[in-house]
Amino acid sequence: MPDRLLAAPARPAGPGSADAPATGGLTSLQLLRALDASPRGLTEDDAAVRLGAHGPNLLPARRAASWPVRLARGLRDPFTAVLLALGVVSAAVASWGTAGVILALVAVSCVLRSHGEHRAERAMDHLRDLVATTVSVRRRAGPGADPVVREIPVDEVVPGDVVRLGPGDLVPADVRLLRAHGLTVDQSALTGESAPVAKEAGEPPGTDTPFARRDMCFQGSTVVAGSTTAVVAATGARTRFAAGHAPGGPRPPSAFDRSVHGISWVLIRFVLLTPPLVLMANAALRGRGLETLPFAVAVAVGLTPEMLPVVVTTCLTRGAATLARTHGVIVRRPPALHDLGATDVLCLDKTGTLTQDRPVAAEAVDAAGRAAPDVLARAAVNAWWTLHIADLPVPDPLDEALLDACDPEEAMAYDPVAALPFDTVRRLSTAVVRTPGLLGGHTLLVKGAAESVLERCTMDGAERERLARDAARLAARGVRVLAVATGERAARTRPYTPADERGLAFLGFVTFRDALAPGAADALGRFADRGVAVKVLTGDHPATAARVCRDLGLEPGEVADAGAAEALDDEELAALAARTTVFARCTPEHKARVVTVLRRRGHTVGFLGDGVNDLPALRAADVGVCPLGGVDVARRSADVVLADKDLTAVDQAIAAGRHAGGNIASYLRITLSANLGNVMAMLAAGLLLPFLPMLPAQVLVQNLCFDAAQLALAHDRPARRELARPAVLRSVPFLRLITGFGLLGALADLATFAALAATASAAHDEGAFHSGWFTENLLTQALVMLLMRTGARPVPRPLLVAAAALAAVGVALPFTPLGTPLGLEPLPAAYYGLLVAILSGYAAVLALLTRRGRQP
Repeated sequence: MPDRLLAAPARPAGPGSADAPATGGLTSLQLLRALDASPRGLTEDDAAVRLGAHGPNLLPARRAASWPVRLARGLRDPFTAVLLALGVVSAAVASWGTAGVILALVAVSCVLRSHGEHRAERAMDHLRDLVATTVSVRRRAGPGADPVVREIPVDEVVPGDVVRLGPGDLVPADVRLLRAHGLTVDQSALTGESAPVAKEAGEPPGTDTPFARRDMCFQGSTVVAGSTTAVVAATGARTRFAAGHAPGGPRPPSAFDRSVHGISWVLIRFVLLTPPLVLMANAALRGRGLETLPFAVAVAVGLTPEMLPVVVTTCLTRGAATLARTHGVIVRRPPALHDLGATDVLCLDKTGTLTQDRPVAAEAVDAAGRAAPDVLARAAVNAWWTLHIADLPVPDPLDEALLDACDPEEAMAYDPVAALPFDTVRRLSTAVVRTPGLLGGHTLLVKGAAESVLERCTMDGAERERLARDAARLAARGVRVLAVATGERAARTRPYTPADERGLAFLGFVTFRDALAPGAADALGRFADRGVAVKVLTGDHPATAARVCRDLGLEPGEVADAGAAEALDDEELAALAARTTVFARCTPEHKARVVTVLRRRGHTVGFLGDGVNDLPALRAADVGVCPLGGVDVARRSADVVLADKDLTAVDQAIAAGRHAGGNIASYLRITLSANLGNVMAMLAAGLLLPFLPMLPAQVLVQNLCFDAAQLALAHDRPARRELARPAVLRSVPFLRLITGFGLLGALADLATFAALAATASAAHDEGAFHSGWFTENLLTQALVMLLMRTGARPVPRPLLVAAAALAAVGVALPFTPLGTPLGLEPLPAAYYGLLVAILSGYAAVLALLTRRGRQP
């Protein structure tokens, strides 16, 4: 992505210019001149002119799709499009009943899908939070007026404004520091680096990496400690934060697209070939002409799973609604729920997912490496009195961790004298206290970066080098290290200065680790049980990432440095990703590339991220997941939004996806096996009999009854084994399975033909043949619904009721007045006895095959 802000040639821009000036290579004074600004702030009139020229300081808005567009998008589903084509063909041959039913199914599917997407978007609108709401700006009433600091809405900030930021403030735009005091900034949302970054005013550094600049803060960052006065360099769509809104190109097909659509297109070829084959066969063998066209279309419709779009949409929207209601998980794109169920690799960032956004004190050791609680206590006293005497608004995260680890009453036992807070030059802080029981003296308690503290301690060079190696060895274990030292001074009244931080006595080291996210370890265990491999893609140091993984029970194995992996080609990177759990020092491009190569290897990849640096990977994954606390652009790019940064919610979403995917697979398995068997038998009977084996109206009624009953599959409960493996439909084994079960169904149909010939002379009685086969078809389809489902036992009540109703219609309809218009008539009792025997044998073989687990 080109760095317009930092690398473009500098050019002056007046207050009316719509283009922000480049800042790369400019000093602060040069930048102020280029912006036509002053450290005293803009005048109100000047700010109003610039607001009109640059526009509000808002992220680019994304317009929600209209209802007509949503409905039209539903027609892109291959089966929906084929159903629509068959409906048009049915209307063309005056088969109005078939055409009406098909078009109604298409409309219902599109409306259900559009409603699910609309509901998800509406929920997202309620969750939307802006980067900031107000900001302190220095403005003047006129050219000669004194500057006044006041709060203004963040969308009214313009280039050239001088802003003041303190602890806890969100950076409202890309700003250049004019003055800074002990400033540290959390820019993990932009870079993925969990440790706060020190910033300072000064000359622009010679770096091509934007976020490495110490003299700039970027929109989306948060001030952790210190304060700054800065000039706004870019707002709105010109910020680096807004770069996440740039179009990322069309997304590659997801797991849902690859599985369902792959099977769909194979069946569509059969659907398109069936009518001409039926017409040619009847013309060649029976001398029939276009009068068989309605029957040929009915056969094609009989092969098509008409309710697939409705069943798929019902299963997905029902699962999404349950997730939103029970776990606060919003599925913005219904097919993403299926993709979650198919996920076998979950990539995630460390910060905010495996860990919380805060450190905790791990251990304290003395100079000999022995446990030393006193070192931790002295560091906590430093943190307590530095916070209170220096009047810092909020504690530094490491100070907060120290205070959490110790009893504040211990710190209160010391009388405070003075404090020298942390700054980025000294890289340490000092609290001066009166030690209890020590009269006439002051004690300096110093803590900070190991090298900064060690160089101020009284020791020989060899000892200093040994302790520096000890600090490096501790840091290599994935922890942050602070050194602690003390100094004794005679009591005095003059102020203490950094010059007094000399001749110290070294006490020891305090280490800090990232606080683990609650429930993360349990969630990782459940991912393993579900067959989901976890890959950690983080911007942090390799040792830090490995330490977190080990603390959570996730063996990191070979930790890869993403920068070093740049030289690998895609095949080599895919092989590395297969054996690697952790990729450290990842840039956004690294994350996206790892996700892409995993997908090319045939994996279904989910990515969990919450920052701007995660956007490319969120878009590259089969399904992108973002917590509610993530930045707005990440939430907008994600397919699934979590109410909390909780991996347990991801586990629940995967389970819901496998639930929905299992029910969709059950529907496809059942309906396609039954339909294929019927079509095989129908084609055979059409060539052997002197009349059509089933009237188009009978085919339509049979399909409607079967399809309506199968809606109950959306209420099925998945078996435990279905939740323990990805819900993936692989076209080759799936088509092999439905072909085998279709042949079994066709054999049952042929046995039924023999029973009809033996009991009702059906070989010459068209009405008897139609009635007998109609009844047998609905009964076998009821058996298939109960025996080929993959859900848990016992069978849920809605499914039992649906199967019983389907069987009842098949047996009773020929005896009712409704059967006469359809050409159905009662059959002799002897036929029903043979039918029971045929169905019993069919059910026994079907149950045996399904029990052996011959399902993909």
